[in-house]
Amino acid sequence: MSEKAVALVTGANKGIGYEIAAGLGELGWSVGVGARDEQRGKDAVARLRAAGADAFGVPLDVTDDESVTAAAHLIEERAGRLDALVNNAGIAGGWPEAPATVDLETVRRLVETNVIGVIRVTNALLPLLRRSAHPRIVNQSSHVGSLTLQTAPGVDLGGISGAYAPTKTYLNAVTIQYAKELSGTNILINNACPGYVATDLNGFSGTQTPEQGAAIAIRLATLPDDGPTGQLFDDSGVVPW
Repeated sequence: MSEKAVALVTGANKGIGYEIAAGLGELGWSVGVGARDEQRGKDAVARLRAAGADAFGVPLDVTDDESVTAAAHLIEERAGRLDALVNNAGIAGGWPEAPATVDLETVRRLVETNVIGVIRVTNALLPLLRRSAHPRIVNQSSHVGSLTLQTAPGVDLGGISGAYAPTKTYLNAVTIQYAKELSGTNILINNACPGYVATDLNGFSGTQTPEQGAAIAIRLATLPDDGPTGQLFDDSGVVPW
């Protein structure tokens, strides 16, 4: 078993995911850099190590069963357990995107990555999380997944989204069900909203930096044992479902 706390961050070779890995590394964690592109993952690991982080590469395509199983085996062999899983990997469709004209293949692709991928990875890593004394799961969600905010008068969340926003609402619902199932265990699971961050997901149009966007996920990954579970948070606190 590794003496250091061990985390896996999916989609960690760039953007918010990279900064989450960097932030946990600065706290002394051993961080698995999950990346679909193995070379980009290796490049990210090299940068993190150069900055002093204990980082290691985890080739990982969240849409592929064999890839996810292999990632779980890699972490088991390396560390023997997992203390935090940050399901950060995600993709976006067009924006704005009307549901009346959305391409159904786009919807399928986003659900496969943003929702089913999270379930696939979480279920594969749960046995290792159960071996941790302080296990945490963080799912990367968004304000646009909040039905309350989507229907609040005067709230502008960037226009109609027929595919991406609903996947985050779906993810929120899935997280609630995990929280119910894991009630009574020491596993805390929450969703994080990083805010409007400048990444390639939005053509770098965001107003916050990836480092700023990573802060809430890092906080949720390092919650104390009496911390919350089954909720959605941004930097300001609880976000309504």
